[in-house]
Amino acid sequence: MTTLPDRPRTALLVLDVQNGVVADAHDREGVIANIETLIGKARAQGVPVVWVQHSDDRLPRGSERWQYVPELARRDSEPLVHKGYADAFEDTELEAVLAGHGVGRLVVAGAQTDECIRSTLHGAFVRGYDVTLVGDAHTTEDLTEYGAPPPEQVIAHTNLYWRWHRAPGRRAGTVDTADVRFAAGDAG
Repeated sequence: MTTLPDRPRTALLVLDVQNGVVADAHDREGVIANIETLIGKARAQGVPVVWVQHSDDRLPRGSERWQYVPELARRDSEPLVHKGYADAFEDTELEAVLAGHGVGRLVVAGAQTDECIRSTLHGAFVRGYDVTLVGDAHTTEDLTEYGAPPPEQVIAHTNLYWRWHRAPGRRAGTVDTADVRFAAGDAG
């Protein structure tokens, strides 16, 4: 249902599962295992896996904190998009990469729920993509000392509001890893 013409394909977007981003993340091991499952499922079905890697003052390029976690291995043939803003579309080549693959629908997993995940979900949606959030494959750290709710509540709230997000000609939704379907017509 995407509003992007001639873009029938789906891609798995793996956001910022980097050492410094997920070091103290809620359910780190479970979320990474679910992302690994999604990557395997996407590869088996010939679905593009697009990796996004953030850098800033706290995650300098080339540093150990900037590296992707060792549990997840990107193939050389899989695009890697570097970003410096929360929304993976801002000032990056992500749109060109997706257009080159004919992608109009994204399945999103990664970190951090309350920043890069939310920003990228909305960034994709306003650009015309159908966007499915994998509810058990994104995470955040505990930011309660700054006034945020506990991580499990941040994750649950994001899953809830994205499940019901709507706009003309586009679909959003939240599904768990076991229910992800990469075919464009599927709800997951």
